[in-house]
Amino acid sequence: MTASPDDLRQAPLYRVLHALARGETTSEALTGACLAAIARDGHLNAWTWVDSAGAIAAARASDDRRAEGKPLGRLDGVPIAITDAFDIAGMPTGLGLPGHPGLAAEDAQVVRRLRGAGAVFLGKTNLDEAAFGTVGRNPHFGDVRNPRLPDRAAGGASGGSAAALAAGHAVVALGVDTLGATRIPAAFCGLVGHKPTLGELSARGMAAALRRLDCPGLLTRAVQDVGLVLPVLAGYDAGDPRSRKRRVPLAPPDWVPGELKAGVVTDLAAMGADATVVENFSALMARVAPVFGSALPVALEVAPLDVAETRRAALLLMEAEILAAHESRLGGASQRLMGLLDFAKRKSAADAARAHRRLDGHIVKVRRLFEQFDVLLLPTVSTVPPAWGAAEPAHLADLTALASLAGCPALSLPLPDGLGLQLVGAPGSDLRLLELGGVLASVADTGE
Repeated sequence: MTASPDDLRQAPLYRVLHALARGETTSEALTGACLAAIARDGHLNAWTWVDSAGAIAAARASDDRRAEGKPLGRLDGVPIAITDAFDIAGMPTGLGLPGHPGLAAEDAQVVRRLRGAGAVFLGKTNLDEAAFGTVGRNPHFGDVRNPRLPDRAAGGASGGSAAALAAGHAVVALGVDTLGATRIPAAFCGLVGHKPTLGELSARGMAAALRRLDCPGLLTRAVQDVGLVLPVLAGYDAGDPRSRKRRVPLAPPDWVPGELKAGVVTDLAAMGADATVVENFSALMARVAPVFGSALPVALEVAPLDVAETRRAALLLMEAEILAAHESRLGGASQRLMGLLDFAKRKSAADAARAHRRLDGHIVKVRRLFEQFDVLLLPTVSTVPPAWGAAEPAHLADLTALASLAGCPALSLPLPDGLGLQLVGAPGSDLRLLELGGVLASVADTGE
């Protein structure tokens, strides 16, 4: 029995793994189909660097290992897209900035773990300039196009990875998620997006945007796929000062069905959500209510958290971080980016300290919230994807920033019209979120 590589490149990871294990296809055939799709879809501006020769060589090596019955790991032979913020040995790490930064000498830690599991790296995907944006806009490599909604923005900053996965260029994609940069494009492009608990995945070898919040993110076609990749990526890394060292693994998915207590955000309009998003979310909550049994949802107003103001404090720190980490590469950067960075230049060390204190306060407030419930439910984005080329909405990351600013895991499930349902849990509850996400995806018919 054989399976079409063109069908498999658009299939969930679990189906691809089954096909590879049963010999229904080869990694070389699947990788070749992905590379052909990348070549056909150049108009999407999804890629900044494609390593066709290296990918085919890695795929052939994977096929040889499988023929010998010695696969490296669970992802052996799987073509993967990597956002151009992670080092891959022998490839440039551009971070969406102009000029050639030179070739990376070694892999980022998460890339090293993927390589150890046998993954095939196709190249690097496009992202907002300096990973500073939410719509996939890049003046140097072209704005990313949305393959699912061609007249709408793809989202950012990891828009290239989302577009590549949605177009069938890869089976799984790795993105960055500092304030929502994986979950926003996941929603816009009809994908599942996961931001893990801060520190569960190493950020070593990931170009800095804001080290305090920088987190690798996952883009997949199904919730189950996140559960397959997350254990490969997760693990303590002594080389990352924010890596979590624990004596116990991630909390198991042991919530009791029917007794799960959910917090549901009720003041979405005050958070900047438009009427379409509010109506969609209300209808969705009515459909998924049976999942929570007799446990009444906790109606929650999050406006007192003042997420927008805290996000702006984080943006000040992000601007300062980009200046400190990438100043030598800013020649030729856009006026937009330089204008943002000039704002940070005018601020003092005391301003930065106040921003850090504000973020610390947010963490404490969110910890107290999770004393009331097990999971927080809210939309992923506050509006439908803006028109391609339109002005970038200022508040687009407010709903995703709530989790990022507190270091919490967050899972985004796709909804029609480029919207998303977001599940946020307490730190360490990633596996629980995935279990619940699978149930909600089935009940809500999200289409993932």
